[in-house]
Amino acid sequence: MSGRFSWAPVVLFRRLPAVPRLLLLSQLAFNVGFYLVVPFLAVHLTEDLALAGGLVGLVLGVRTFSQQGLFFVGGGLADRFGVKPVVVVGCLVRIAGFAVLAVATSLPAVLLGTVLVGFAAALFSPAVESALADQGQRLEAAGVVTRAEVFGLDAIASKLGSVTGPALGAALLTVPFSVTCWVAAGVFAVVLAAHLRWLPGDLRTEGSGEESVLAGWGHVLRNRTFLVFTAGYCTYLLSYNQLYLALPVELSRATGSQGALGWLFVLAAVSVLVFQLPITARARRAGAHRALPFGFALMSASFALVAACAPFVPPAGIWALAPATGMVLLLYAGQMVAVPLAQDLVPRLAGERRLGAHFGFLASAGGAAVLVGSTGVGALLDLAGEPRPAATVPWLVLAALPAASAIGLAVLTRRISRTPAGRPAPAVPAEEPVGP
Repeated sequence: MSGRFSWAPVVLFRRLPAVPRLLLLSQLAFNVGFYLVVPFLAVHLTEDLALAGGLVGLVLGVRTFSQQGLFFVGGGLADRFGVKPVVVVGCLVRIAGFAVLAVATSLPAVLLGTVLVGFAAALFSPAVESALADQGQRLEAAGVVTRAEVFGLDAIASKLGSVTGPALGAALLTVPFSVTCWVAAGVFAVVLAAHLRWLPGDLRTEGSGEESVLAGWGHVLRNRTFLVFTAGYCTYLLSYNQLYLALPVELSRATGSQGALGWLFVLAAVSVLVFQLPITARARRAGAHRALPFGFALMSASFALVAACAPFVPPAGIWALAPATGMVLLLYAGQMVAVPLAQDLVPRLAGERRLGAHFGFLASAGGAAVLVGSTGVGALLDLAGEPRPAATVPWLVLAALPAASAIGLAVLTRRISRTPAGRPAPAVPAEEPVGP
């Protein structure tokens, strides 16, 4: 395919019909609006509102819980009422959240705005992911693109948003925080208008709207195969969260500052934008039973690399950044290998039904893993602040978690791989068969 824009994701995006295009662009815009504000929220709370560090931690923790912890609610609602109503409400809730943050001058008001911002994502994201899974299945059946490629484009759109948002937010640091919030609210108003205009009102995944929200959650909890998969997969989000928790500690050990953190995030973003689709294509050809364990093994290797270097005095100059750079590249390589195939696998494990509840539960389980795991790892990271033998301990613990997932997923996906492509993988029943 020729033309001025030959970047592979653009070529693939052009092949998509209007609805998946809208969903991917909404993911991009949703991340732009989110990262426009949230990375700078802590600065606003400490410098503008003069909140103590403990209260800032409380606000940020509440935001994480109201988002990740409530994904299963949004997914169940999307199954029950359809994609468009939940997406529209999610946009309205986030607009309201940023409006509250723009005018908030007290802790209760800040908490209210933070909860609204988090809960909006809990509504929006599972609905969009389930719709992308459904649309991807249809496109794959029609020979347009594979569902794994659709989720690869989703990863690229999300990464573009997560890079563009902070850049715009940094450009707005010279204006009051309230202005930044109103700009973010405007971004979501555009997203809302686009979905009201172009998102089909009858967009539903198979089996949705037939039963209550509680019935959808019951279907998830009876699906033992999916629960085992979730237990293995949730270490991905915990591992990814170490970019914000453990990576700064390693940079401080190696260089005495965190000045290179921004450059490492730029490196990560560029790697996703350039390599995501080629890696997804190779991983899909290898099959989930090989690619998923390999992806988690790469995540484990990212922490093992730092563990091997942490006890020693870092070399002089730029080489001091080698362990941190290797960690970022290996962690993102593992993510690029594993995540699109895992998202493609979720609908098969769900029997292509009640996809919102399954994607929501998967995200909430990951959020719980981050809450519990990061608390323990955070305590251990006190050992990693300076070169000494004990500095290897937290990194070995971090390496062990995705390594265990790699082993568990290798066993599980061997069984799933026996199911022909395009058909649901058999679920292991609890007391009764999983189904309508």
